Parts: sequence; C-alpha cells; structure tokens
Amino acid sequence: MDLNLHSPARRLIELQIEHADLDALVDISCHAIPIDELLLRRLKKRRLSLRDQIHQLELSLDPPEPA
Repeated sequence: MDLNLHSPARRLIELQIEHADLDALVDISCHAIPIDELLLRRLKKRRLSLRDQIHQLELSLDPPEPA
C-alpha cells in the first residue's frame, strides 16, 4: 500500500493538479488590480518548472517506442 502513495503515476497526478492550480492562480493574478508583477513572475516560473517535471515524468513512465 505504501508503494502506491509514492508511485511515479501518483506523483504525476499531483504535479498536474498543482500545475492546474497555478494556472488558475496566474489567471486570477493577471486580472487583479493592482497587478503584483513579482508574484506573477514567481507563479509563472513555478508553473514552468512544474511543466518540465511533468514532461520528464511522462517520458519516464511511457518511454518512446523504438523505430
């Protein structure tokens, strides 16, 4: 049971949820008045980092098929 809590597939889902949450937060922050540029840059940087982690994890879970 403990293996399921720390499986790569579960980690992928957690990262995707966090990415979606940050995406929504970035959208809300863009429309806030006044716009906090520093916060917006930090959110976008974190979102980009998550996207890279998700991509790497997806590649490790589903490696490309040989030609």
